[in-house]
Amino acid sequence: MAMTLVMLAAPAPASAQVAVGISVGFAPPELPVYEQPICPGDGYIWTPGYWAWDGDADDYYWVPGTWVLAPEVGFFWTPAWWGWGGSAFIFHAGYWGPQIGFYGGINYGFGYFGHGYEGGRWDNGHFFYNRSVNNVNVTVIHNVYETRVENVNVTRVSYNGHGGVDARPTSGEEAAEHERHVGPVAAQTQHMETARNNPQLRASANHGKPPIAATSKPGEFNGRGVVEAKEGSYKAEASRPAPGARNETAAKNETSGRPTAVHPNELPPAEKHTVTSTGNTKADQKYQQQQDKLDAQQAQERQKLQQQQEKEHQQLAKQNANDARKQQVEQKHQQQTQQMVQRHTQQQQHLQQRQQPVHEAAPKSKK
Repeated sequence: MAMTLVMLAAPAPASAQVAVGISVGFAPPELPVYEQPICPGDGYIWTPGYWAWDGDADDYYWVPGTWVLAPEVGFFWTPAWWGWGGSAFIFHAGYWGPQIGFYGGINYGFGYFGHGYEGGRWDNGHFFYNRSVNNVNVTVIHNVYETRVENVNVTRVSYNGHGGVDARPTSGEEAAEHERHVGPVAAQTQHMETARNNPQLRASANHGKPPIAATSKPGEFNGRGVVEAKEGSYKAEASRPAPGARNETAAKNETSGRPTAVHPNELPPAEKHTVTSTGNTKADQKYQQQQDKLDAQQAQERQKLQQQQEKEHQQLAKQNANDARKQQVEQKHQQQTQQMVQRHTQQQQHLQQRQQPVHEAAPKSKK
């Protein structure tokens, strides 16, 4: 039903947005409706709330929206988002950078309406807040302006693809992902951990309407700066697949060769295979060693192909490639990924054929 993908290599470069490596077999809840707490001071930038995944609890939990001090002058926050990866929902971590990247086309509100950021801008080393979308006390913060945002598609869908938001990154958003950027600051990480350890923020407990929807500062889950959700819904039983359905879907997608994934990190996590016992201990140990060797080899090939494709993305960004060229490269990446899946499936089948259990003849009964 759900799985946490552990990368086998060293930490991924900053351009790899799927750094957290989490995939889940059913969709996150809708985004709850809540008001934004007042901005606590100059230099704070709004980071919208989102649904994260707790593998230990086998449940989504709400990470409240909060105001965070930018780690560097000129940096903006690109929110985290969930997107369909072909057989599971993949979590894309948020990051800080000089440009707003792609965040799935999700409408988080408060300036994050699917593409870009309408909540403020940097000017001469100071952040100026758009009062039309932010809750700012002008008697405390004077660097403000007001620009109305028109024609915003109001939706509470919290994921991209597979019946969710239908959006693709622009060339500028793709370039932003490959520019220099940094992950969440320590205050954000602590904020997320505090939310994870709060049972009331789990979707199964709050039914999509978290009691702590937003806070004025990271980690401060009590006091006047806490905002409760006004609306929220989550049909957990309808969202979860029946037991075993997740693995069956993943297996069909991996073996059919259909174009369900463009890059290796969009595939379901690689399985660690266990051989069937033959009753012969030595043979079982030998077969398991062969299987472990093949699993490690295939994991290394996945990693190598992912790194190669990321390098090509970076080259396209440097070359300012047009959309036609980008589409051509993506088609090539999709073909490479599907060929790898087919090759790995065949390798597993051949190994299993060589390891057919050898059943010893039953001893004859004495007369």
